[in-house]
Amino acid sequence: MKAFVFPGQGAQFTGMGKDLYDNNPIAKELFDKADEILGFSITNIMFNGTDEELKETKVTQPAVFLHSVASALCLGDDFCPAMVAGHSLGEFSALVAAGALSFEDGLRLVSARAMAMQKACEATPGTMAAVIGLPDETIEGICNEVSESGETVVAANYNCPGQLVISGTIEGINAACEKLKAAGAKRALPLKVGGAFHSPLMRPAKDELEKAIEATEFKAPRCPVYQNVDGKAYTDPAEIKANLISQLTSSVRWTESVNNMISAGANDFTECGPGKALQGMIGRINKNVSAHGIA
Repeated sequence: MKAFVFPGQGAQFTGMGKDLYDNNPIAKELFDKADEILGFSITNIMFNGTDEELKETKVTQPAVFLHSVASALCLGDDFCPAMVAGHSLGEFSALVAAGALSFEDGLRLVSARAMAMQKACEATPGTMAAVIGLPDETIEGICNEVSESGETVVAANYNCPGQLVISGTIEGINAACEKLKAAGAKRALPLKVGGAFHSPLMRPAKDELEKAIEATEFKAPRCPVYQNVDGKAYTDPAEIKANLISQLTSSVRWTESVNNMISAGANDFTECGPGKALQGMIGRINKNVSAHGIA
């Protein structure tokens, strides 16, 4: 069975989507529509912008969303998912591709999410770190230990076995990285991100985004969507909404999502959008399934 997956922030690159724009009228229409909805030329930044410009959250999130959705929709009849999932921001791309959200509403929500996150990051500076080579339980224990000292540190992204991303206050992350290295982590590396995504520090952004999600119409998707908050499959629009609202302050349970999709019959995963990050993670979660980009 075919599953389609959609990446999150971090996969952006200069020139992304230009091939699609130049060669596919569906993509061109979506890109032009995005410029109109956002009120600035995201296409120009995607095709010609500097790395710095592309790294701005208010640009990155709509850019990755736009590239991902266009990649899927340009497949036409070859986009035939038995199930979909997206990593963090990618959940919005997955919902649009599966028909639970219109493209326009999806883009507006992604833009609102990016702005709200940017604001929350400025109000309470935080960061994230990738931890390689320790069991999840050990990392969770150290996060709890550091949090008891008054800082905030949580497990944010369960990407694949042996790779977990933690999120929290800058002091908290630095303290946790030291303890994690002492506990035998191969690497505990702070990431170049604007803030503590998928942690309680995103609470103000969650509250802001909740209003926008509540006011948006969701439909039943054409196939189950495996959501980040618990890795389970959903088709009911009210449940999908509630999970999307929780997502910003909850962990991304990617390993669980992929394992549940495989248990439900998925054996072929197509990553729609920039980069190959999810293909790498899926390969480490289960070596017996096929994971690839769009051919």
